[in-house]
Amino acid sequence: MIAKLIRDLGASAGVALPEVQVVGDDPVLPSVFPLGTMAAASAGALTAAVAAYAARTRGRAEKGTGGREASRTAHRDPQVTIDVRHAAVAFQSERHFRAEGKGMDVWAALSGDYRTSDGWVRLHCNFDHHRDAALRALGLPPGSDGDDVGRACAGRTAVEIEETVIGEGGCAAAMRTRAEWLAHPQARALAGLPLVGVSRLPGGNGRVSRGGNGGDGNGGDGNARIPAGHVPGGLPEGPAAGPQRPLGGIRVLDLTRVIAGPVAARALAGYGADVLRVGAAHLPEVPGLVVETAFGKRSCHIDLRSEADTLRELVRRADVVVQAYRPGALRARGFGPDDLAALRPGIVCVDISAYGTRGPWASRRGFDSLVQMACGIAHENGDGRRPSPLPAQALDHGTGYLAAFGAVAALLRRVAEGGSWHVEVSLARTAAWLDDLGRIDPAGVGRPRVDDLLATMDSPFGTLTYVTPPGAVDGARPRWTTPPPRRGEHPAAWAPR
Repeated sequence: MIAKLIRDLGASAGVALPEVQVVGDDPVLPSVFPLGTMAAASAGALTAAVAAYAARTRGRAEKGTGGREASRTAHRDPQVTIDVRHAAVAFQSERHFRAEGKGMDVWAALSGDYRTSDGWVRLHCNFDHHRDAALRALGLPPGSDGDDVGRACAGRTAVEIEETVIGEGGCAAAMRTRAEWLAHPQARALAGLPLVGVSRLPGGNGRVSRGGNGGDGNGGDGNARIPAGHVPGGLPEGPAAGPQRPLGGIRVLDLTRVIAGPVAARALAGYGADVLRVGAAHLPEVPGLVVETAFGKRSCHIDLRSEADTLRELVRRADVVVQAYRPGALRARGFGPDDLAALRPGIVCVDISAYGTRGPWASRRGFDSLVQMACGIAHENGDGRRPSPLPAQALDHGTGYLAAFGAVAALLRRVAEGGSWHVEVSLARTAAWLDDLGRIDPAGVGRPRVDDLLATMDSPFGTLTYVTPPGAVDGARPRWTTPPPRRGEHPAAWAPR
């Protein structure tokens, strides 16, 4: 089943993937949902796409050298493997992360599930401004505690609280059943959309001579300058990509926070991409997560309110931009997909959202735990009387790996067809995919063995223990060569080559 799911993902994205050898099977984690299958399919699709990209780009590079051996190498099918247990444990990576032997608590005091007059509602208060919005919506003063919130919720309906908190700029979700969600207008808006949307942005074919500065009209600018060494439809120049670092030379801008987007960029870093994480000093972060998701990256700060030109310069030399702002937020600042393609013809724009980019909830803030509540997962995963979350932030991690897969699929299509590309994924669409995978019996399933999947690395934060990334291509596994940096440690510039 998992191998077929990977083939289907490739076909949907318009790329041919090599066959993947799957090791192990569900159940791995204690849930009625087949989380091991979901994890192995999404991480396996990324691994297969990286293998295809490496074979395609290596074949083009070797073709110019001629020779029978180069031809045989270019046409040999790569050996791609994914281990179900490893993938599932990677979906729990923040739970196994340790800094100097200490784990992290990612939940703020007021984040949690609260009983209402007709069910349950979840409030997400990890950021102070979201906490303050929830308190305003409930008519509570600053400094109120969980008991105060519980009493305020008890006298209202779940949907009433959800809508009021959202109206105040906060984050909340009422617990719905599967049937209630499927009847919801937002679920209907997502129906029929691809799990990973990969589409070509309007414009020319993106092909110019290698290293040239001529424009191709992509994004509507016929005179757009092509950064030397980053030619749409061509191969990135710089350090040679080898078996250990198949995405070597690919530059990724990571404009994301929390889990899904950072996981996507971290996964690309594991295969050798040069990932520059762009944050801002004034934006809140979840302290442990900003470290755990930053392996293999560099980190800079850019305040888009006053330093938008700095980001534009980075875009002009990037291959991939991963962003998880609310739909339309970056477009309003001049950084929508069309804007990015005009700045950098040949760009791959990866957009991650909570509920998708269409429908009445398109602009709604959301996080994994909230989407689980809204889509019926938290209801079905428990006894139906109170919410029970999945034993992993599976929507975040699944969407992150699918976003990374979409990015590599788009790079493959850029090599083959030229052009600029747009990749779209959402937590809610990933939830629908998980729902479609069926159910399993979790009876007797405990915690999976993890010791053989952990590694350590020295860092500015002390010795870190972390889950290694899953997957292998011809026996070579993804790995991170640098520890997580401190926030804003690096200049807002690409690393010299």
